[in-house]
Amino acid sequence: MTSNRHPAVEVIAKVVAIPQAAFGVVVIAITVFAAVFAPWIVPVDPETMDFDNLLVGISGEHWLGADQMGRDTLARLIQGSQIALLVSLGAVGLGVAIGVPLGLISVYFRGIVDDVLMRSMDALVVFPSLLIAVGLAAALGGSLGTVIVAVGIANVPWMARVIRSQGLTVREQDFVAAAEAGGMGHFRIIFKHILPNSIAPVIVQSTLSMGYAVLTEAALGFIGVGIQPPTPTWGNMLQQAFPMLEQQPLLSIVPGIAIFLLVLSFNFVGDALRDVLDPRMKGVLH
Repeated sequence: MTSNRHPAVEVIAKVVAIPQAAFGVVVIAITVFAAVFAPWIVPVDPETMDFDNLLVGISGEHWLGADQMGRDTLARLIQGSQIALLVSLGAVGLGVAIGVPLGLISVYFRGIVDDVLMRSMDALVVFPSLLIAVGLAAALGGSLGTVIVAVGIANVPWMARVIRSQGLTVREQDFVAAAEAGGMGHFRIIFKHILPNSIAPVIVQSTLSMGYAVLTEAALGFIGVGIQPPTPTWGNMLQQAFPMLEQQPLLSIVPGIAIFLLVLSFNFVGDALRDVLDPRMKGVLH
C-alpha cells in the first residue's frame, strides 16, 4: 500500500523508529527547548554570585551546584546551550553555503575548474580541522561570530567533497544529458537536477558536523581562544572548573556530560539519516 505522507515525514518516521536516533532526537529537542526558553527557565542570572554557597554541591538553591564564584551551574549550563546550538547551526550553515556551491561547480564543469577547486579543498583538508579553527579563532578574536566563522571554514572542504562525490554519479545520468541537449543553462541544470539528487549525503554530513561543531566550540573555549567570559559556554565552564577538579568534580562533570550527550545525539541522528537516505539502499534516484 502506497503511503500518501510527504517524503520528509517518511524520513523522519523512519529515523525516529531507530532507537538510538530516537534517543538523539529527544536530547536535541531538550537542548533546543532549553536554549529557546532560557530567559524563562533559568533559575537565576548566570552571573549572579552567591558567596554563601561557593563550590557547593547539589542543593535546593543550586540544583547542579555552584562554582568557585557562587554562580549557579544549571543557569550557566542552560545559557551555554544557546552558544552550543548557535555555533553548530551557524558553522554548519556557513560550511554548506560555501562548500556545496563549490562542489557543484566542480562536478559540473570538471576539467581545470574541478582540479583547481578540489586541490584547494585538499590543501585545507591536510590541516586538522581543529587546528584551522584554533588558528582562525586566535587571529580573529574570541567572539561568537569569529568562532562560527572559524568552525564553519573548517567544514567547507568536507561539504564540497561530499557533494562532489555524489554529484559525479548524478552528472552522468540521462536526464542531465537531456537537459543539456535541450539548451538548459548551466546553473539551472546544477540547481534543478544535480543538487536535488545529491543533497541527501549533505544532510547526513551536516548533522554529523553539528556534533563536531559543538565539540570544537568546547575545545576552543577550554584552551581559551573561544568565546570569552563572562559569557558562559560549556567549553569555558570546563576551563574554569579544571583547577577545582579535586575540590568539586561536579563542576567538570556537568558540562562534560552535556557536551558528550549532545555530540552523541547528533552522531546517532546522522548515522540514522545515512541509513535512511543512502541512495544505494533506495536503489533509485528521486
